[in-house]
Amino acid sequence: MRITKYYSPNFDVKARSSKSITVIIIHYTGMQSERESLKRLISPTSKVSCHYLIKRNGDIFSLVEDKNIAWHAGKSMWGKYKNLNKNSIGIELENKGHKHGYQSFTKPQITKLIQLCKNLKKKYMIKNKFILGHSDVAPLRKIDPGEKFPWNYLSSKGVGIYPKKSRQKKKSQKTTDIRTFFRNLYKIGYRYLKIKFRKKIIKNFQRRYRQKRVDGVLDLETLKISEILAKKSNIA
Repeated sequence: MRITKYYSPNFDVKARSSKSITVIIIHYTGMQSERESLKRLISPTSKVSCHYLIKRNGDIFSLVEDKNIAWHAGKSMWGKYKNLNKNSIGIELENKGHKHGYQSFTKPQITKLIQLCKNLKKKYMIKNKFILGHSDVAPLRKIDPGEKFPWNYLSSKGVGIYPKKSRQKKKSQKTTDIRTFFRNLYKIGYRYLKIKFRKKIIKNFQRRYRQKRVDGVLDLETLKISEILAKKSNIA
């Protein structure tokens, strides 16, 4: 797999051990063009970066070496991890994002992303449950990679987790409860769980797992999906 080196100065000076790399975090650039995205990711004044940037034509840039801590996740938590920069590989996908005309991701982009994730999984023994979106680890601040990102397809190719479609019978239906939903999310790995931000949290969960209905309403299907994922999760 061809990867082009493109240096960003935005990383911690002290290198980390390969054993500390346990998470992959997927982002979109949220900029109007590839040129603007790259300019920001390599600018010393921006104080942001990533390890890899995948263009819409599938070309991959390496901006920060894996051994270095890039600045992409910001204030974040997942399971036992806090401030995930130190434990993660950050991958940016070129996309204008919700503010500038959110686009579907291209086939070349997703194909190369799957290849890259598989290589990283093998190299660092990263588990599928630790392949995450920025909105998973920082749901009160971020919404990327968003509802057009094909998590289901990635999972079918062995990258990440996506639940099988639930077949909920009428007899098993019950009322929804936000506290039950939050307990499920905690088991899955989510940590920013504040009742006053319930709509934002539900919407970000739906952006990943119920992309045809991103309305922030906790219905039975959204609750059921959280239950399926919670049962399969062993995150402490």
